[in-house]
Amino acid sequence: MVSKIDGKLFAEMITQGAQNLSNNADMVDALNVYPVPDGDTGTNMNLSMTSGRDEVQENPATHIGQLGKTFSKGLLMGARGNSGVILSQLFRGFSKQLEQHQDIDAKQFAKCFEAGVKTAYKAVMKPVEGTILTVAKCASEAAVKASEESDDCLYVMEKVIAEAERALENTPNQLPVLKEVGVVDSGGKGLTLVYEGFLKAMKGETIEAKATKVDTEKFINDEHDFHGVINTEDIEFGYCTEMMVRFEKGKKPFDEDAFREDMAQFGDSLLVINDDEIVKVHVHSEHPGQVFNFGQEYGELIKVKAENMREQHREVLRKEQNIPQAEDNQEVETAIITISMGEGITKLFKSMGVTHVINGGQTMNPSTEDIVKVIEEAKCKHAIILPNNKNIMMSSEQATQVVDAEAVVVPSRSIPQGITAMFSYDPSMDISENKETMTEALSTVTSASITTAVRDTKIDGVEVNENDYIGLVEDKIVTSDQDLQQALKALVDHIVTEDSEILTLFTGQESKSETTDWLVEYVESTYEDVEVEVHNGDQPIYDYLFAVE
Repeated sequence: MVSKIDGKLFAEMITQGAQNLSNNADMVDALNVYPVPDGDTGTNMNLSMTSGRDEVQENPATHIGQLGKTFSKGLLMGARGNSGVILSQLFRGFSKQLEQHQDIDAKQFAKCFEAGVKTAYKAVMKPVEGTILTVAKCASEAAVKASEESDDCLYVMEKVIAEAERALENTPNQLPVLKEVGVVDSGGKGLTLVYEGFLKAMKGETIEAKATKVDTEKFINDEHDFHGVINTEDIEFGYCTEMMVRFEKGKKPFDEDAFREDMAQFGDSLLVINDDEIVKVHVHSEHPGQVFNFGQEYGELIKVKAENMREQHREVLRKEQNIPQAEDNQEVETAIITISMGEGITKLFKSMGVTHVINGGQTMNPSTEDIVKVIEEAKCKHAIILPNNKNIMMSSEQATQVVDAEAVVVPSRSIPQGITAMFSYDPSMDISENKETMTEALSTVTSASITTAVRDTKIDGVEVNENDYIGLVEDKIVTSDQDLQQALKALVDHIVTEDSEILTLFTGQESKSETTDWLVEYVESTYEDVEVEVHNGDQPIYDYLFAVE
């Protein structure tokens, strides 16, 4: 029996809840409805919860009210994505209920769950049932009922989890899209994992960190930092060399320490990651062939890569000669802050008057703190935020509530919408007038995109196979095809109407000039009254972004 929960126990509950979520973040990500490369729910909730946990570990307290305040602050500032923001709001209300208490009993514990739900529902403009909100609400109702039946906080927590799991299983009956795809709500699943960690801690149990499995699909994300390198010739080890080796019987036995020591002879920036079956290696070397030969002593090479960093540095120098350095730390009276992805899109935003750019998007949702820091460093009196992604909207709104500056969010849900909004920005108008006119402009553009499906599914009536090219209009999948040109043709035919005047293309990092030329020719020959504009967006993930006006 647990009759009271103090700061020490609550800190352990937070730690175990965060660990359980971290261990299962990939599983929560896999529940994502849309098969697009995304800054997924599990990732966002994990980063948000981890931020809260870290704040608690850095500022321990036995007073549960003080600890709750610390936890709430960490979650608030670290919140990423809509799911992370909702999680932060749940525990904001939860922690507010704790403020005056040294410790809490079962009835007070139940009231915390209840207060969290009320705060989270208020934070969401249009609450949708069948989501994390529903799971939290049902769990809180179970907590109140359980607290009337017993003085045992452990009993209350057990009932919370039982009802949360029941509510989670019911989410497909409340949201048709979940039933169509055959998954439960990912945010609700993330919340139940946190609650399970709470229960483990209350029972005195510890959740061990799950061993990381080597990702055989991806190499290390190594964007080379050439800061301070003036001459290309100063690069001592010229090739970014990577390999994956699958261990084989009869080959040299793998010993991580010895392997790492031997690998060090080939260069610098060494990174070795391994599990029982595979070792992944990243090293900057002058002789990639020697690295690969060494790897073969342990087993079969399953992936290899060598990039010429000297050539990459020459390209950086070429670009620096033509493109002025961004002044993202500039102090301004009115800061216009946009979330951007891709050098070309960032350059376009800056040419339109954006003062500060935060790199982010589908795979990298900036946190509330990331946005707050930019506003604070700008020392501005006013700030306009363009999220350009539906999953960054709530973090942006949350940031406006934290800063001293007068800050507003123009609710742009895509890069094309953000660009359209900037056409309506008028420096002579005040911030509220600009928000109104920029928001009105969002409805004048249709946004679309082409990306690659990460898994098989059927959604919005469209059959999708892994690695298909999928075309999205706003957030809805309208086409899927193995052939890129066919997918592009179908998407363009869907978005261009008799009222369309301008079609703007933003080419991505993986776009090929011959495909772009074909696409422009197709539009011009099929839709004679539509003007086509092409910009090099250089965005990742999306081969093309479209804006139709």
